Amino acid sequence: MEDVVIRTVETPKVTLRDPILVEGLPGVGNVGKLAADYLKDQLPAKPLATIYSKFFPPQVYVSEEGVIRLVSNDLYYWKSPTQAARDILVLGGDYQGISPEGQYEITERVLDYCHARGVREVFTLAGFAQGRVVEEPRVLGAATNAERVAEMKKFGVVFSRNDPGGGLIGASGLFLGLGRLFDMEGVCLMGETSGYFVDPRSAEAVLEVLCKILRIEIDFSALKAKAQEIDRIAQKIHEAEQRSGEAAPASERPRDDLGYIG
Repeated sequence: MEDVVIRTVETPKVTLRDPILVEGLPGVGNVGKLAADYLKDQLPAKPLATIYSKFFPPQVYVSEEGVIRLVSNDLYYWKSPTQAARDILVLGGDYQGISPEGQYEITERVLDYCHARGVREVFTLAGFAQGRVVEEPRVLGAATNAERVAEMKKFGVVFSRNDPGGGLIGASGLFLGLGRLFDMEGVCLMGETSGYFVDPRSAEAVLEVLCKILRIEIDFSALKAKAQEIDRIAQKIHEAEQRSGEAAPASERPRDDLGYIG
């Protein structure tokens, strides 16, 4: 097996029109993955290609029916029914590469594949951990040039001098950085999240901004329902911790400060 194998599932019957690549792989709060998967389902997008790699964990998934499948990343395509919106490729999947070499190799191969299909613009979706509960997540941004920064600010994207500190790690950064080698420009949209739970509310915030940028409309009701369910689970955990803390000696009670560096 090669290090990275990309198998085309379905070739679009018509040429994609000035397509945009949207990447959302597992990461902090699974914000990017949630957003990309939800976008793919809501459009709805069709399967384009499946990516297999030695740089993914040596694992297969087993369905409820007992059928296995090799872990993968997947590309989907959506043809816009109008001239108002451009065509879209959505990249999602089970894992990012598990090594620095793998991250670079997978990203380079996917970008090359997408470039051959006309992609010249990339949006990456991710979570930004704040180490505390975030009631109304902001969408932070990073872009490939100053013009993009100015444009994204019009959509409410926040560009902070200190966030993200240390830069972007993983696919959300590499797809922009390596994308420049393919003459692609792009933006990373990062939803604030605690980092403690899968965060549909942060994914919703990111998607709302992305949909405005791409001039598309989707139904957010299912994502809102997921966010409410996570809130209920978080509240139950918080109440259980409070009861446990009250029963413990004062010196062993947890602090209210949820902050952390990482």
